[in-house]
Amino acid sequence: MTTLYFVRHAHSTYSPDERARPLSGAGQADARRLLETFQGIPIDRFYSSPYRRAIETVAPLAKARQHPIIEVEELRERLLAPEALDDFQAAVTYVWQHPNENPYGGETNKEASQRIRQFIDELVEKHPDETVVLGTHGNIMVLLLETFDPTFNHAFWKSLPMPAVCRMDVRAGEQADIHVVPLLTNTK
Repeated sequence: MTTLYFVRHAHSTYSPDERARPLSGAGQADARRLLETFQGIPIDRFYSSPYRRAIETVAPLAKARQHPIIEVEELRERLLAPEALDDFQAAVTYVWQHPNENPYGGETNKEASQRIRQFIDELVEKHPDETVVLGTHGNIMVLLLETFDPTFNHAFWKSLPMPAVCRMDVRAGEQADIHVVPLLTNTK
């Protein structure tokens, strides 16, 4: 059984450069709070999207556990459009309602789902009986979860806080057991 913890990045500061967007001050505090969330949970390795906000979210935990973070493109956010959109929410809603279409020039839900699912299937084969933390993004994380359970959908994505943690226990080639991990709501 491989245990995967998907960590949606914490709140970030807006930047037109998607890859370099850093965490905000609140996001940095939430990233440090993940140390409490994972207290007592053994972790064997860390993977992350190469986007700065995803790396910065899992970095305090990886540093505390003295593990490197392996950056992989497969955990990057789904490209919705190559340019800024006038109505991001309407575009996301459209692609969730039409999983095989993306009139905005980016990945369809189906393409993004296949990309992340293939990576996760390979990761589970590669790391049996390990616990892995994956720094990622909300949309691609929920698209993956939906490949295992259709109740993880657009409405679920909209309800996710930043950061959010979802745990998946899975054996290669089998159905996964998925849990949304409650985060500490300490507002110190």
